[in-house]
Amino acid sequence: MKLDIIPVKWSDEGVLMLDQRLLPTEEKWLTLRTYNEVAVGIKDMVVRGAPAIGVSAAYGVALAAKTFVGTDITDLEDEIEFASDVIGKTRPTAVNLFWAIDRMKRTFLAAKDAGKSVIEIKQILIDESKAIHDEDIEAQRLIAKFGGELLNDNDSVLTHCNAGALATGGVWGTALGVIRGAVDQGKNVTVYADETRPYLQGARLTAWELMQDDIPVTLITDNMSGHVMKRGDIHAVVVGSDRIAANGDVANKIGTYMVAVLAKRHGIPFYVAAPLSTVDMNCPTGDDIPIEERDRTEVTHVKDIQLAPEGVGITNYAFDVTPNDLVTAIITEKGVARAPYVESLKAQFES
Repeated sequence: MKLDIIPVKWSDEGVLMLDQRLLPTEEKWLTLRTYNEVAVGIKDMVVRGAPAIGVSAAYGVALAAKTFVGTDITDLEDEIEFASDVIGKTRPTAVNLFWAIDRMKRTFLAAKDAGKSVIEIKQILIDESKAIHDEDIEAQRLIAKFGGELLNDNDSVLTHCNAGALATGGVWGTALGVIRGAVDQGKNVTVYADETRPYLQGARLTAWELMQDDIPVTLITDNMSGHVMKRGDIHAVVVGSDRIAANGDVANKIGTYMVAVLAKRHGIPFYVAAPLSTVDMNCPTGDDIPIEERDRTEVTHVKDIQLAPEGVGITNYAFDVTPNDLVTAIITEKGVARAPYVESLKAQFES
């Protein structure tokens, strides 16, 4: 790899976010100085992708503690609870958001119970948020290793949405981490990136990332995927996830289910790459996963250009759920899980 992409960072001034809404035409960093600004950054998709959302949420809670001006621990606890609630309302499907918030709250309570001062707790929470970020990058490295071993030399891989470094704590990514891992293992891998309507993460972000690393990528429209599979141009599909249920049902960007059905029809393996923080063992099946609906203008417009007639009815589901019987394997930092997922995913948490 020639470039380490880190989309969110901690700094003394605040949380730094690479504004992914402007890519690939403009690279602009925002400095978010309050937890409210972090929440808006997550909600408005300045940063996106479940692992990156989790890291950002952790930094948001740490920022709430850092900017707290009182001296009473009970007041600090109230501030953290309020900030957590604000941040937790931003993206309901991405379970990493809630995982990171819960971990930060548990860290606070442990420090409080240990008799730490407000000043000490502030630093403890900052350190914990940085640890979450570091652990995420390490998880992506391991996903890249295990996933890269599943791809063959000269494979052509289809991916949907952006599950690259931009969608994580950085460097590797999940789905794109698998591809980067294969390349690091000396394999020639080419990529088909579908555009991923309506927000065009594949066109804007995945294509940009892969070009930074000189990995051959061909951009296609979403409705071309069946055709290129039928032609024999695709050897594997690799996607990320925003939440994986205990039974292996996978919530990912809208359109993933369609790709999985097509892959099954053409006998193409369909791999999901995600850290264990994306696996929600408290969520029995995909039917229990909340599906975010976003603003209608994401469908009617591309940036400021209106494509649809004024007043047309719009549905804008941000995610869909792929049933586990369409999933060939789930790749995490603990290895490769296969059906039955209730058993294999549970075993990864216990290992």
